[in-house]
Amino acid sequence: MSVRMRHTRGHTGNRRSHHALSATKPIVNESGKLRLPHRLDETNGTYRGKQIVEVKAKLPKAKLPTGTHHERNHAHDHQHEAHEAKPTEAAAAEKEAKTKGRPNERSGPKGA
Repeated sequence: MSVRMRHTRGHTGNRRSHHALSATKPIVNESGKLRLPHRLDETNGTYRGKQIVEVKAKLPKAKLPTGTHHERNHAHDHQHEAHEAKPTEAAAAEKEAKTKGRPNERSGPKGA
């Protein structure tokens, strides 16, 4: 097998010197708005000085309905139950009986 040649930092840096990305260069159109080069101007529908697309008038945005997301998506009428099931009194008493009388494992200094 042949031994691979080592690459110094200089060689690596010289190779990576061509990896840089150039910044986008937006163009200002006749109406003062910015656009990317080689793209259709969306404000007046022109490309390279020629009318390509008819520009539609912008409609005003509709007002969003009030209320929470949950209320907007539920048009039906009923009571929603809580997502978490509440423990019953018997389950709470059973849990308390299991832990009663035993100290917490992490309470107090170790070996005490």
